[in-house]
Amino acid sequence: MILSHAVKRVFKGVFVLMLAITLGGCETFVESTKDIVSALPDLPPRVDSTPVEPNWAQVTGYAPISLQEGQTEQHKMLMAMKASKLDAYRELTVLVHGQYLAGTTSVKDMVLQNNQFQGAVAGIVRGARVVKSYPIQSDVYATILEVDLNQVQRAWQSSQ
Repeated sequence: MILSHAVKRVFKGVFVLMLAITLGGCETFVESTKDIVSALPDLPPRVDSTPVEPNWAQVTGYAPISLQEGQTEQHKMLMAMKASKLDAYRELTVLVHGQYLAGTTSVKDMVLQNNQFQGAVAGIVRGARVVKSYPIQSDVYATILEVDLNQVQRAWQSSQ
């Protein structure tokens, strides 16, 4: 029993250390993403000022319930609801702003040694609304968000 507790503590310590190292690099990655986005060309302005029908885009975010931190099943479900909403916002940000992918491949003596890639997304989404938030089967929570892409474009143009 004592050995099991010690192993859990070591595992938690290693996990926290890995999380700190991973998140430590996020600031640089986000800054380089901002540089890339700022270098993108501007979209041409709209010539026609007639109203445009809404162009809705929907995304779904998911989160497991049983893996959430919480003392009761209800608390875990609330945490899964929040996590699924944030996952949906991440998906919506990918849809609106795109996803930045960075990868490396190492070859030694014509043999693939290492092949890694990572993705990141950064951006602001305004005007999104929750369409539905619901459990799927017994252990997954889902949230559907939608946004009018015309409204996103108008907000982007007014910020330029």
